[in-house]
Amino acid sequence: MGGGGEERWCVVTGGRGFAARHLVEMLLRSDIWCVRVADLAPSISLDPREEDGALGHALRSGRAAYVSADLRNRAHVVKAFEGIEVVFHMAAPDSSINNHQLHYSVNVEGTKNVIDACIECKVKRLIYTSSPSVVFDGVHGIFNGDETMPYPDKFNDSYSETKAEGEKLVVKANGRNGLLTCCIRPSSIFGPGDRLLVPSLVAAAKAGKSKYIIGDGNNVYDFTNVENVAHAHICAEQTLASEAYFITNMEPMKFWEFMSLILEGLGYERPSTKIPVTFMMPIAHMVESTYKLLSRYGMPVPQLTPSRIRLLSCNRTFNCSKAKDQIGYEPIVSLKDGLEKTIQSYAHLKAEDKKTTSKAYLYLGGGKIANTLLWKDQKQSVTALLLLIAIYYYLFTSGYTCITAMAKLLSFVALFLFIHGALPKKIFGYKIEKMPPSYFNISVEQARCLACSATYSWNNGIGILRSLCKGKDWSLMFKVIIFLLALSVLGTTSLQKTIYKIGVFITFFAFYIYEKWEDAIDSSFNDAIAYLLRLKSEATQRLLRHK
Repeated sequence: MGGGGEERWCVVTGGRGFAARHLVEMLLRSDIWCVRVADLAPSISLDPREEDGALGHALRSGRAAYVSADLRNRAHVVKAFEGIEVVFHMAAPDSSINNHQLHYSVNVEGTKNVIDACIECKVKRLIYTSSPSVVFDGVHGIFNGDETMPYPDKFNDSYSETKAEGEKLVVKANGRNGLLTCCIRPSSIFGPGDRLLVPSLVAAAKAGKSKYIIGDGNNVYDFTNVENVAHAHICAEQTLASEAYFITNMEPMKFWEFMSLILEGLGYERPSTKIPVTFMMPIAHMVESTYKLLSRYGMPVPQLTPSRIRLLSCNRTFNCSKAKDQIGYEPIVSLKDGLEKTIQSYAHLKAEDKKTTSKAYLYLGGGKIANTLLWKDQKQSVTALLLLIAIYYYLFTSGYTCITAMAKLLSFVALFLFIHGALPKKIFGYKIEKMPPSYFNISVEQARCLACSATYSWNNGIGILRSLCKGKDWSLMFKVIIFLLALSVLGTTSLQKTIYKIGVFITFFAFYIYEKWEDAIDSSFNDAIAYLLRLKSEATQRLLRHK
Protein backbone atom coordinates (compact mmCIF):
# COMPACT_ATOMS: atom_id res chain seq x y z
CA MET A 1 0.00 0.00 0.00
CA GLY A 2 2.97 2.33 0.32
CA GLY A 3 4.77 3.66 3.37
CA GLY A 4 7.78 2.83 5.47
CA GLY A 5 11.47 3.79 5.34
CA GLU A 6 12.46 7.42 5.45
CA GLU A 7 9.39 8.49 3.48
CA ARG A 8 6.77 10.68 5.13
CA TRP A 9 3.25 9.63 4.19
CA CYS A 10 0.00 11.53 4.46
CA VAL A 11 -3.50 10.53 3.37
CA VAL A 12 -6.21 12.64 1.74
CA THR A 13 -9.73 11.30 2.28
CA GLY A 14 -12.15 12.02 -0.54
CA GLY A 15 -8.95 12.37 -2.54
CA ARG A 16 -10.70 12.36 -5.92
CA GLY A 17 -12.92 15.30 -5.03
CA PHE A 18 -12.60 18.81 -6.46
CA ALA A 19 -10.48 20.57 -3.79
CA ALA A 20 -8.78 17.30 -2.73
CA ARG A 21 -7.25 16.78 -6.19
CA HIS A 22 -5.58 20.18 -5.97
CA LEU A 23 -4.30 19.42 -2.46
CA VAL A 24 -2.85 16.07 -3.62
CA GLU A 25 -1.04 17.80 -6.51
CA MET A 26 0.32 20.53 -4.20
CA LEU A 27 1.55 18.02 -1.63
CA LEU A 28 3.35 15.98 -4.30
CA ARG A 29 4.92 19.08 -5.85
CA SER A 30 6.33 20.05 -2.45
CA ASP A 31 8.60 16.95 -2.54
CA ILE A 32 8.06 16.60 1.22
CA TRP A 33 5.18 14.15 1.23
CA CYS A 34 4.24 10.84 -0.26
CA VAL A 35 0.46 10.82 -0.66
CA ARG A 36 -2.09 8.08 -0.22
CA VAL A 37 -5.32 8.96 -2.02
CA ALA A 38 -8.39 7.45 -0.33
CA ASP A 39 -11.81 7.42 -1.99
CA LEU A 40 -14.88 5.27 -2.60
CA ALA A 41 -14.08 3.99 -6.12
CA PRO A 42 -12.52 0.50 -6.30
CA SER A 43 -9.60 1.85 -8.37
CA ILE A 44 -8.21 5.19 -9.51
CA SER A 45 -8.80 6.51 -13.02
CA LEU A 46 -6.73 9.49 -14.15
CA ASP A 47 -7.68 11.99 -16.83
CA PRO A 48 -5.05 12.82 -19.50
CA ARG A 49 -3.87 15.94 -17.63
CA GLU A 50 -3.31 13.93 -14.45
CA GLU A 51 -1.50 11.15 -16.32
CA ASP A 52 1.17 13.62 -17.39
CA GLY A 53 1.09 15.58 -14.12
CA ALA A 54 2.48 15.14 -10.62
CA LEU A 55 -0.05 12.47 -9.60
CA GLY A 56 0.55 10.26 -12.62
CA HIS A 57 4.35 10.39 -12.17
CA ALA A 58 4.03 9.80 -8.39
CA LEU A 59 1.80 6.74 -8.84
CA ARG A 60 4.28 5.24 -11.28
CA SER A 61 7.29 6.03 -9.05
CA GLY A 62 5.67 4.86 -5.80
CA ARG A 63 5.44 8.32 -4.18
CA ALA A 64 1.65 8.06 -4.35
CA ALA A 65 -0.78 5.20 -3.83
CA TYR A 66 -4.54 4.73 -4.08
CA VAL A 67 -6.73 2.94 -1.55
CA SER A 68 -10.44 2.30 -1.82
CA ALA A 69 -12.10 3.18 1.48
CA ASP A 70 -15.61 3.88 2.72
CA LEU A 71 -15.39 6.13 5.78
CA ARG A 72 -18.52 4.51 7.17
CA ASN A 73 -16.53 1.27 7.48
CA ARG A 74 -14.04 1.58 10.36
CA ALA A 75 -11.88 -1.31 9.11
CA HIS A 76 -11.47 0.43 5.74
CA VAL A 77 -10.32 3.62 7.45
CA VAL A 78 -7.82 1.89 9.72
CA LYS A 79 -6.31 0.08 6.74
CA ALA A 80 -6.04 3.39 4.81
CA PHE A 81 -4.27 5.11 7.75
CA GLU A 82 -1.58 2.50 8.44
CA GLY A 83 1.89 4.10 8.44
CA ILE A 84 0.42 7.60 8.02
CA GLU A 85 1.74 10.72 9.75
CA VAL A 86 -0.88 13.30 8.69
CA VAL A 87 -4.52 12.96 7.63
CA PHE A 88 -6.29 15.58 5.51
CA HIS A 89 -9.94 14.68 6.00
CA MET A 90 -11.72 16.24 2.99
CA ALA A 91 -14.34 13.58 2.18
CA ALA A 92 -17.97 14.77 2.24
CA PRO A 93 -21.15 14.05 0.26
CA ASP A 94 -22.61 16.55 -2.21
CA SER A 95 -23.92 19.52 -0.23
CA SER A 96 -26.76 20.11 -2.72
CA ILE A 97 -28.35 16.74 -1.86
CA ASN A 98 -30.69 17.32 1.08
CA ASN A 99 -30.38 13.82 2.53
CA HIS A 100 -29.87 13.88 6.29
CA GLN A 101 -29.19 10.15 6.59
CA LEU A 102 -26.40 10.31 3.99
CA HIS A 103 -24.87 13.47 5.45
CA TYR A 104 -24.95 12.12 9.00
CA SER A 105 -23.44 8.76 8.05
CA VAL A 106 -20.44 10.42 6.32
CA ASN A 107 -19.96 13.77 8.08
CA VAL A 108 -20.57 12.48 11.62
CA GLU A 109 -20.19 8.69 11.75
CA GLY A 110 -17.45 8.77 9.12
CA THR A 111 -15.57 11.48 11.01
CA LYS A 112 -15.81 9.42 14.22
CA ASN A 113 -14.18 6.54 12.36
CA VAL A 114 -11.46 8.88 11.04
CA ILE A 115 -10.65 10.11 14.57
CA ASP A 116 -10.62 6.58 16.02
CA ALA A 117 -8.40 5.33 13.18
CA CYS A 118 -6.00 8.27 13.70
CA ILE A 119 -5.61 7.36 17.37
CA GLU A 120 -5.25 3.63 16.63
CA CYS A 121 -2.67 4.21 13.89
CA LYS A 122 -0.82 6.87 15.94
CA VAL A 123 -1.41 9.60 13.36
CA LYS A 124 0.17 12.88 14.51
CA ARG A 125 -2.06 15.49 12.86
CA LEU A 126 -5.62 15.63 11.52
CA ILE A 127 -6.74 18.57 9.33
CA TYR A 128 -10.51 18.57 8.79
CA THR A 129 -12.16 20.40 5.88
CA SER A 130 -15.21 22.03 7.44
CA SER A 131 -17.50 24.74 6.01
CA PRO A 132 -18.47 28.35 6.84
CA SER A 133 -22.06 27.11 6.79
CA VAL A 134 -21.50 25.67 10.28
CA VAL A 135 -22.23 29.19 11.65
CA PHE A 136 -25.03 30.05 9.19
CA ASP A 137 -28.62 29.82 10.44
CA GLY A 138 -30.19 30.26 7.01
CA VAL A 139 -31.94 33.49 8.04
CA HIS A 140 -29.38 36.12 8.98
CA GLY A 141 -26.62 37.07 6.57
CA ILE A 142 -22.99 37.08 7.75
CA PHE A 143 -20.84 40.15 7.20
CA ASN A 144 -17.14 39.89 8.12
CA GLY A 145 -17.86 36.97 10.43
CA ASP A 146 -15.01 35.61 12.54
CA GLU A 147 -14.31 32.46 14.54
CA THR A 148 -16.01 33.81 17.67
CA MET A 149 -19.40 33.24 15.99
CA PRO A 150 -21.28 30.41 17.77
CA TYR A 151 -22.99 27.49 16.11
CA PRO A 152 -26.64 28.44 15.42
CA ASP A 153 -29.59 26.80 17.20
CA LYS A 154 -31.04 25.89 13.81
CA PHE A 155 -29.04 25.25 10.63
CA ASN A 156 -29.81 26.06 7.01
CA ASP A 157 -29.77 22.39 5.92
CA SER A 158 -28.70 18.91 6.97
CA TYR A 159 -25.28 19.27 5.32
CA SER A 160 -24.40 22.33 7.46
CA GLU A 161 -25.74 20.68 10.62
CA THR A 162 -23.75 17.47 10.16
CA LYS A 163 -20.57 19.32 9.15
CA ALA A 164 -20.87 21.27 12.42
CA GLU A 165 -21.24 18.02 14.36
CA GLY A 166 -18.16 16.62 12.62
CA GLU A 167 -16.20 19.80 13.37
CA LYS A 168 -17.11 19.57 17.08
CA LEU A 169 -15.82 16.01 17.15
CA VAL A 170 -12.51 17.01 15.55
CA VAL A 171 -12.00 19.98 17.91
CA LYS A 172 -12.82 17.79 20.91
CA ALA A 173 -10.31 15.12 19.75
CA ASN A 174 -7.41 17.58 19.87
CA GLY A 175 -4.76 16.29 22.30
CA ARG A 176 -6.14 12.75 22.54
CA ASN A 177 -3.17 10.33 22.59
CA GLY A 178 -0.97 13.05 21.10
CA LEU A 179 -3.26 13.75 18.12
CA LEU A 180 -3.32 17.42 17.03
CA THR A 181 -6.43 18.54 15.14
CA CYS A 182 -7.39 21.59 13.09
CA CYS A 183 -10.49 22.69 11.12
CA ILE A 184 -10.44 24.69 7.89
CA ARG A 185 -13.59 26.55 6.76
CA PRO A 186 -13.09 27.53 3.08
CA SER A 187 -15.79 29.83 1.72
CA SER A 188 -17.40 29.22 -1.70
CA ILE A 189 -14.63 27.31 -3.48
CA PHE A 190 -14.12 27.82 -7.23
CA GLY A 191 -11.49 26.98 -9.80
CA PRO A 192 -10.46 24.50 -12.52
CA GLY A 193 -11.90 21.02 -12.00
CA ASP A 194 -15.08 22.23 -10.28
CA ARG A 195 -17.92 19.87 -11.17
CA LEU A 196 -20.76 21.79 -9.54
CA LEU A 197 -20.65 25.59 -9.80
CA VAL A 198 -19.57 26.24 -13.40
CA PRO A 199 -21.34 23.24 -15.00
CA SER A 200 -24.55 24.20 -13.16
CA LEU A 201 -24.24 27.81 -14.32
CA VAL A 202 -23.71 26.76 -17.93
CA ALA A 203 -26.62 24.30 -17.79
CA ALA A 204 -28.84 27.08 -16.43
CA ALA A 205 -27.63 29.48 -19.14
CA LYS A 206 -28.38 26.98 -21.91
CA ALA A 207 -31.84 26.44 -20.45
CA GLY A 208 -32.46 30.21 -20.33
CA LYS A 209 -32.56 30.26 -16.51
CA SER A 210 -29.39 32.24 -15.82
CA LYS A 211 -30.96 35.62 -16.62
CA TYR A 212 -32.57 35.85 -13.18
CA ILE A 213 -31.19 37.40 -9.98
CA ILE A 214 -32.71 36.18 -6.72
CA GLY A 215 -33.15 39.18 -4.43
CA ASP A 216 -31.83 42.69 -5.07
CA GLY A 217 -28.45 41.49 -6.39
CA ASN A 218 -26.42 43.45 -3.82
CA ASN A 219 -25.52 40.58 -1.49
CA VAL A 220 -21.76 40.24 -0.95
CA TYR A 221 -19.81 36.97 -0.81
CA ASP A 222 -16.32 35.75 -0.05
CA PHE A 223 -15.05 33.32 -2.68
CA THR A 224 -11.93 31.15 -2.42
CA ASN A 225 -9.83 29.87 -5.27
CA VAL A 226 -9.21 26.15 -4.94
CA GLU A 227 -5.41 26.63 -4.95
CA ASN A 228 -5.75 28.86 -1.90
CA VAL A 229 -7.84 26.17 -0.18
CA ALA A 230 -5.09 23.59 -0.75
CA HIS A 231 -2.47 26.10 0.42
CA ALA A 232 -4.45 26.77 3.63
CA HIS A 233 -4.47 23.05 4.49
CA ILE A 234 -0.70 22.88 4.13
CA CYS A 235 -0.29 26.05 6.24
CA ALA A 236 -2.42 24.46 8.97
CA GLU A 237 -0.35 21.25 8.93
CA GLN A 238 2.97 23.08 9.08
CA THR A 239 2.05 25.29 12.05
CA LEU A 240 0.52 22.56 14.22
CA ALA A 241 -2.62 24.68 14.57
CA SER A 242 -5.41 23.34 16.76
CA GLU A 243 -8.48 25.51 16.11
CA ALA A 244 -11.01 26.38 13.35
CA TYR A 245 -10.15 28.98 10.70
CA PHE A 246 -12.12 30.78 8.01
CA ILE A 247 -10.36 30.76 4.63
CA THR A 248 -11.23 33.12 1.75
CA ASN A 249 -9.54 35.03 -1.06
CA MET A 250 -9.83 38.14 1.15
CA GLU A 251 -11.52 39.95 -1.76
CA PRO A 252 -15.28 40.08 -1.05
CA MET A 253 -17.49 40.99 -4.00
CA LYS A 254 -21.15 40.94 -5.00
CA PHE A 255 -22.32 37.36 -5.47
CA TRP A 256 -24.20 38.03 -8.70
CA GLU A 257 -21.31 40.02 -10.16
CA PHE A 258 -19.05 37.00 -9.61
CA MET A 259 -21.56 34.74 -11.39
CA SER A 260 -21.90 37.28 -14.20
CA LEU A 261 -18.14 37.38 -14.77
CA ILE A 262 -18.05 33.60 -15.22
CA LEU A 263 -21.07 33.57 -17.55
CA GLU A 264 -19.77 36.47 -19.65
CA GLY A 265 -16.33 34.89 -19.80
CA LEU A 266 -17.92 31.79 -21.32
CA GLY A 267 -20.01 33.80 -23.78
CA TYR A 268 -23.39 33.80 -22.02
CA GLU A 269 -25.58 36.72 -20.98
CA ARG A 270 -25.19 38.04 -17.45
CA PRO A 271 -28.20 37.85 -15.08
CA SER A 272 -30.33 40.99 -15.20
CA THR A 273 -33.94 40.25 -14.16
CA LYS A 274 -34.44 40.55 -10.40
CA ILE A 275 -36.96 38.31 -8.64
CA PRO A 276 -37.92 39.08 -5.00
CA VAL A 277 -37.05 36.42 -2.42
CA THR A 278 -40.61 36.67 -1.05
CA PHE A 279 -41.89 35.52 -4.44
CA MET A 280 -39.39 32.65 -4.86
CA MET A 281 -39.53 31.16 -1.35
CA PRO A 282 -43.11 29.74 -1.50
CA ILE A 283 -42.28 28.16 -4.87
CA ALA A 284 -39.08 26.64 -3.43
CA HIS A 285 -41.01 25.17 -0.49
CA MET A 286 -43.53 23.65 -2.89
CA VAL A 287 -40.74 22.15 -5.03
CA GLU A 288 -39.03 20.70 -1.94
CA SER A 289 -42.29 19.16 -0.68
CA THR A 290 -42.92 17.63 -4.10
CA TYR A 291 -39.42 16.14 -4.10
CA LYS A 292 -39.95 14.58 -0.66
CA LEU A 293 -43.08 12.87 -2.00
CA LEU A 294 -41.72 11.78 -5.38
CA SER A 295 -38.00 11.17 -4.74
CA ARG A 296 -38.68 7.49 -4.12
CA TYR A 297 -40.10 7.29 -7.66
CA GLY A 298 -36.93 8.67 -9.25
CA MET A 299 -37.56 12.45 -9.21
CA PRO A 300 -34.16 14.17 -9.64
CA VAL A 301 -32.83 16.42 -6.89
CA PRO A 302 -34.26 19.93 -7.51
CA GLN A 303 -31.97 22.96 -7.68
CA LEU A 304 -34.71 25.25 -6.38
CA THR A 305 -34.87 24.69 -2.61
CA PRO A 306 -35.45 27.09 0.31
CA SER A 307 -31.87 26.63 1.57
CA ARG A 308 -30.51 27.39 -1.91
CA ILE A 309 -32.66 30.55 -2.16
CA ARG A 310 -31.35 31.77 1.19
CA LEU A 311 -27.76 31.13 0.14
CA LEU A 312 -28.23 33.01 -3.15
CA SER A 313 -29.74 36.11 -1.58
CA CYS A 314 -27.82 36.81 1.66
CA ASN A 315 -24.41 38.24 2.60
CA ARG A 316 -21.64 35.75 3.45
CA THR A 317 -18.26 37.33 4.12
CA PHE A 318 -15.66 36.19 6.64
CA ASN A 319 -12.63 37.63 8.38
CA CYS A 320 -9.37 35.73 7.78
CA SER A 321 -7.25 37.64 10.31
CA LYS A 322 -6.99 34.65 12.63
CA ALA A 323 -5.81 32.36 9.81
CA LYS A 324 -3.33 35.01 8.70
CA ASP A 325 -1.91 35.51 12.22
CA GLN A 326 -1.89 31.92 13.51
CA ILE A 327 -1.21 29.70 10.49
CA GLY A 328 0.43 32.25 8.19
CA TYR A 329 -2.25 31.97 5.51
CA GLU A 330 -2.16 34.43 2.60
CA PRO A 331 -3.90 33.83 -0.74
CA ILE A 332 -1.45 32.69 -3.43
CA VAL A 333 -3.92 33.21 -6.31
CA SER A 334 -5.85 36.48 -6.66
CA LEU A 335 -9.57 36.52 -7.40
CA LYS A 336 -8.96 38.00 -10.87
CA ASP A 337 -6.33 35.41 -11.80
CA GLY A 338 -8.45 32.63 -10.34
CA LEU A 339 -11.44 33.67 -12.44
CA GLU A 340 -9.33 33.83 -15.60
CA LYS A 341 -7.89 30.35 -14.99
CA THR A 342 -11.34 28.97 -14.22
CA ILE A 343 -12.86 30.37 -17.41
CA GLN A 344 -9.94 29.11 -19.49
CA SER A 345 -10.30 25.63 -18.02
CA TYR A 346 -13.93 25.46 -19.19
CA ALA A 347 -13.33 26.44 -22.82
CA HIS A 348 -15.29 23.34 -23.87
CA LEU A 349 -18.41 24.81 -22.19
CA LYS A 350 -18.24 28.13 -24.02
CA ALA A 351 -21.39 29.31 -25.80
CA GLU A 352 -21.53 28.55 -29.48
CA ASP A 353 -21.14 31.57 -31.73
CA LYS A 354 -24.59 32.95 -32.36
CA LYS A 355 -25.78 34.59 -35.52
CA THR A 356 -25.23 38.33 -35.23
CA THR A 357 -28.55 39.06 -36.97
CA SER A 358 -31.70 37.04 -36.36
CA LYS A 359 -34.22 36.13 -39.07
CA ALA A 360 -36.91 38.12 -37.26
CA TYR A 361 -34.69 41.21 -37.38
CA LEU A 362 -34.17 40.72 -41.12
CA TYR A 363 -37.87 40.07 -41.78
CA LEU A 364 -38.71 43.37 -40.06
CA GLY A 365 -36.22 45.25 -42.20
CA GLY A 366 -33.82 46.15 -39.37
CA GLY A 367 -33.53 49.69 -38.02
CA LYS A 368 -35.93 51.39 -35.62
CA ILE A 369 -38.95 49.27 -36.52
CA ALA A 370 -37.13 46.02 -35.77
CA ASN A 371 -35.62 47.44 -32.57
CA THR A 372 -39.09 48.50 -31.41
CA LEU A 373 -40.97 45.30 -32.28
CA LEU A 374 -38.21 43.03 -30.91
CA TRP A 375 -37.98 45.01 -27.65
CA LYS A 376 -34.34 45.92 -28.15
CA ASP A 377 -35.25 49.50 -27.25
CA GLN A 378 -37.69 48.85 -24.39
CA LYS A 379 -38.60 52.51 -23.87
CA GLN A 380 -39.51 52.89 -27.54
CA SER A 381 -41.40 49.57 -27.53
CA VAL A 382 -43.54 50.51 -24.54
CA THR A 383 -44.30 53.92 -26.08
CA ALA A 384 -45.40 52.33 -29.37
CA LEU A 385 -47.53 49.73 -27.60
CA LEU A 386 -49.30 52.39 -25.51
CA LEU A 387 -49.92 54.40 -28.67
CA LEU A 388 -51.53 51.40 -30.39
CA ILE A 389 -53.70 50.78 -27.32
CA ALA A 390 -54.79 54.43 -27.46
CA ILE A 391 -55.63 54.07 -31.15
CA TYR A 392 -57.68 50.95 -30.39
CA TYR A 393 -59.61 52.82 -27.70
CA TYR A 394 -60.37 55.82 -29.95
CA LEU A 395 -61.15 53.89 -33.12
CA PHE A 396 -62.99 50.80 -31.90
CA THR A 397 -64.43 51.24 -28.41
CA SER A 398 -65.43 54.89 -28.31
CA GLY A 399 -68.15 54.77 -30.96
CA TYR A 400 -66.64 57.70 -32.87
CA THR A 401 -66.51 57.83 -36.65
CA CYS A 402 -63.09 57.26 -38.15
CA ILE A 403 -62.57 60.97 -38.91
CA THR A 404 -63.67 62.08 -35.40
CA ALA A 405 -61.45 59.46 -33.73
CA MET A 406 -58.41 60.45 -35.79
CA ALA A 407 -59.05 64.16 -35.07
CA LYS A 408 -59.18 63.48 -31.31
CA LEU A 409 -56.08 61.30 -31.46
CA LEU A 410 -54.13 63.96 -33.36
CA SER A 411 -55.33 66.57 -30.86
CA PHE A 412 -53.96 64.45 -28.03
CA VAL A 413 -50.63 64.01 -29.84
CA ALA A 414 -50.38 67.75 -30.51
CA LEU A 415 -51.14 68.56 -26.85
CA PHE A 416 -48.54 66.01 -25.66
CA LEU A 417 -45.87 67.44 -27.97
CA PHE A 418 -46.63 71.01 -26.88
CA ILE A 419 -46.46 70.18 -23.14
CA HIS A 420 -43.32 68.06 -23.68
CA GLY A 421 -41.65 70.95 -25.49
CA ALA A 422 -42.60 73.42 -22.73
CA LEU A 423 -41.13 71.30 -19.92
CA PRO A 424 -37.70 72.25 -18.50
CA LYS A 425 -34.71 70.03 -19.27
CA LYS A 426 -34.69 68.69 -15.69
CA ILE A 427 -37.46 68.06 -13.15
CA PHE A 428 -36.44 67.03 -9.62
CA GLY A 429 -33.09 65.88 -11.02
CA TYR A 430 -34.73 63.71 -13.71
CA LYS A 431 -33.53 64.57 -17.21
CA ILE A 432 -36.24 65.18 -19.81
CA GLU A 433 -35.11 64.06 -23.26
CA LYS A 434 -36.16 66.68 -25.79
CA MET A 435 -37.18 65.88 -29.35
CA PRO A 436 -35.01 67.81 -31.80
CA PRO A 437 -36.80 69.80 -34.55
CA SER A 438 -35.42 67.32 -37.08
CA TYR A 439 -37.03 64.34 -35.33
CA PHE A 440 -40.00 64.20 -37.74
CA ASN A 441 -38.06 65.20 -40.86
CA ILE A 442 -37.82 62.78 -43.76
CA SER A 443 -34.53 62.68 -45.60
CA VAL A 444 -34.37 63.10 -49.36
CA GLU A 445 -33.43 59.42 -49.72
CA GLN A 446 -36.38 58.30 -47.59
CA ALA A 447 -38.75 60.58 -49.54
CA ARG A 448 -37.43 59.13 -52.81
CA CYS A 449 -38.02 55.58 -51.55
CA LEU A 450 -41.55 56.43 -50.42
CA ALA A 451 -42.32 58.08 -53.74
CA CYS A 452 -40.96 55.06 -55.63
CA SER A 453 -43.06 52.69 -53.52
CA ALA A 454 -46.21 54.78 -54.04
CA THR A 455 -45.55 55.03 -57.81
CA TYR A 456 -44.95 51.29 -58.08
CA SER A 457 -48.19 50.50 -56.20
CA TRP A 458 -50.14 52.97 -58.37
CA ASN A 459 -48.76 51.59 -61.63
CA ASN A 460 -49.43 48.04 -60.45
CA GLY A 461 -53.05 48.95 -59.73
CA ILE A 462 -53.43 50.67 -63.12
CA GLY A 463 -52.01 47.52 -64.77
CA ILE A 464 -54.71 45.43 -63.10
CA LEU A 465 -57.45 47.83 -64.27
CA ARG A 466 -56.13 47.70 -67.85
CA SER A 467 -56.26 43.89 -67.78
CA LEU A 468 -59.83 43.96 -66.50
CA CYS A 469 -60.88 46.40 -69.23
CA LYS A 470 -59.95 43.84 -71.91
CA GLY A 471 -62.59 41.44 -70.50
CA LYS A 472 -60.51 38.31 -71.16
CA ASP A 473 -58.66 37.50 -67.88
CA TRP A 474 -61.32 35.59 -65.86
CA SER A 475 -58.72 34.42 -63.34
CA LEU A 476 -57.74 38.01 -62.50
CA MET A 477 -61.42 39.03 -62.26
CA PHE A 478 -62.04 36.20 -59.79
CA LYS A 479 -59.04 37.28 -57.63
CA VAL A 480 -60.26 40.92 -57.56
CA ILE A 481 -63.78 39.88 -56.49
CA ILE A 482 -62.40 37.66 -53.69
CA PHE A 483 -60.15 40.49 -52.51
CA LEU A 484 -63.00 43.03 -52.43
CA LEU A 485 -65.31 40.59 -50.61
CA ALA A 486 -62.59 40.01 -48.04
CA LEU A 487 -62.25 43.78 -47.57
CA SER A 488 -66.00 44.13 -47.02
CA VAL A 489 -65.95 41.38 -44.39
CA LEU A 490 -62.95 42.94 -42.68
CA GLY A 491 -64.81 46.23 -42.63
CA THR A 492 -67.19 44.98 -39.93
CA THR A 493 -66.35 46.59 -36.58
CA SER A 494 -66.25 43.40 -34.48
CA LEU A 495 -63.91 41.65 -36.90
CA GLN A 496 -61.74 44.76 -37.07
CA LYS A 497 -61.35 44.63 -33.29
CA THR A 498 -60.32 40.98 -33.39
CA ILE A 499 -57.85 41.50 -36.23
CA TYR A 500 -56.40 44.58 -34.53
CA LYS A 501 -55.85 42.69 -31.25
CA ILE A 502 -54.27 39.72 -33.02
CA GLY A 503 -52.16 42.05 -35.15
CA VAL A 504 -50.83 43.94 -32.11
CA PHE A 505 -50.02 40.66 -30.34
CA ILE A 506 -48.18 39.26 -33.36
CA THR A 507 -46.39 42.54 -33.93
CA PHE A 508 -45.09 42.97 -30.38
CA PHE A 509 -44.84 39.46 -29.00
CA ALA A 510 -44.79 36.80 -31.71
CA PHE A 511 -41.72 38.27 -33.42
CA TYR A 512 -39.98 38.60 -30.05
CA ILE A 513 -40.77 34.97 -29.16
CA TYR A 514 -39.60 33.81 -32.58
CA GLU A 515 -36.28 35.62 -32.19
CA LYS A 516 -35.65 34.08 -28.76
CA TRP A 517 -36.41 30.50 -29.84
CA GLU A 518 -35.70 30.81 -33.55
CA ASP A 519 -33.88 27.50 -34.00
CA ALA A 520 -36.41 25.46 -32.02
CA ILE A 521 -39.40 27.02 -33.87
CA ASP A 522 -37.75 26.55 -37.28
CA SER A 523 -36.97 22.94 -36.43
CA SER A 524 -40.56 22.26 -35.32
CA PHE A 525 -41.92 23.98 -38.42
CA ASN A 526 -39.65 21.96 -40.72
CA ASP A 527 -40.67 18.74 -38.94
CA ALA A 528 -44.34 19.63 -39.43
CA ILE A 529 -43.81 20.38 -43.14
CA ALA A 530 -41.90 17.12 -43.59
CA TYR A 531 -44.74 15.23 -41.88
CA LEU A 532 -47.38 16.84 -44.12
CA LEU A 533 -45.34 16.07 -47.23
CA ARG A 534 -45.01 12.47 -46.08
CA LEU A 535 -48.79 12.25 -45.59
CA LYS A 536 -49.33 13.74 -49.04
CA SER A 537 -46.93 11.23 -50.59
CA GLU A 538 -48.63 8.31 -48.84
CA ALA A 539 -52.08 9.53 -49.95
CA THR A 540 -50.86 9.87 -53.53
CA GLN A 541 -49.46 6.33 -53.49
CA ARG A 542 -52.79 4.95 -52.17
CA LEU A 543 -54.69 6.71 -54.95
CA LEU A 544 -52.34 5.31 -57.57
CA ARG A 545 -52.76 1.78 -56.16
CA HIS A 546 -56.56 2.10 -56.30
CA LYS A 547 -56.36 3.12 -59.96
